[in-house]
Amino acid sequence: MRRFMQLFFHLLYHPFAFTYDLVAAVVSFGKWKDWVSSVIPFIEGTRILELGHGPAHLQRFLLRRGLFPVAIDESAAMGRIAKRRLGKPAKLTRGLAQTLPFANDSFDTIVSTFPTEYIFSPQTLSEAKRVLRNGGRLIVLPVALPSSRILQWVYKITGESPSALDESIKHKFEQPFIKAQFKVETKILDLKSSTLLIIIATKNIIM
Repeated sequence: MRRFMQLFFHLLYHPFAFTYDLVAAVVSFGKWKDWVSSVIPFIEGTRILELGHGPAHLQRFLLRRGLFPVAIDESAAMGRIAKRRLGKPAKLTRGLAQTLPFANDSFDTIVSTFPTEYIFSPQTLSEAKRVLRNGGRLIVLPVALPSSRILQWVYKITGESPSALDESIKHKFEQPFIKAQFKVETKILDLKSSTLLIIIATKNIIM
C-alpha cells in the first residue's frame, strides 16, 4: 500500500499535476484551501520561504497580505501551474528541499503544507536550519483529520492520516524535528470540518 501511495502522489505531482486541485478538493470536501491558509497566523517576519509550493494557493494568500514570499518545488509541472496562477509577482524556483539554493540565515519563516516524507528527512531539516535566522520558525502542516467518518476511513487505509490526534501521534510527528535540535511546539486546530495538526519548529538562538 505504501508503494502504491508513493506512486500515486508521484503521478499526481508530475504528469497529472493538472488534476491536483480537483483531487485535493474532493478528498477535503472543498476545505483544502482553508486547511492551507490555517498556517498563516503562525508565520512571523517578512522573509518567508515555502517548501513544496504545489499549485501556489499559499503563495497567493501571502501575496494578498502584502508579503513577498519565495517558494521552491521539485516538480516542473507544479512550477508551470504556479506561475500561471501568480503571474509576475511570483518568486518561484525549482529545486530540492534537501539542497536549498539560498544563503545562510535568509528567512524568518519556512512553511510547508501537506508535504510528503521529504520534510522529515535529516537533510531537509538541516537545510531548513541553515537558511533560517536565529529564532526563525519552520511551520509544517503534515496532516488533517476530517470529521467525516467515511473520509477518516479512507485516510486510515491509505496511511496518510492518523485515526486520532492523540499524544502518541503528536510524538511521532515531533520526533524528527526534536532530533534535528529544533525547539518544537505542536498546535491542534479544531475546525468545523476537521482537526489540523501544525508543527512549529523554532531554530534555537545561537549567541
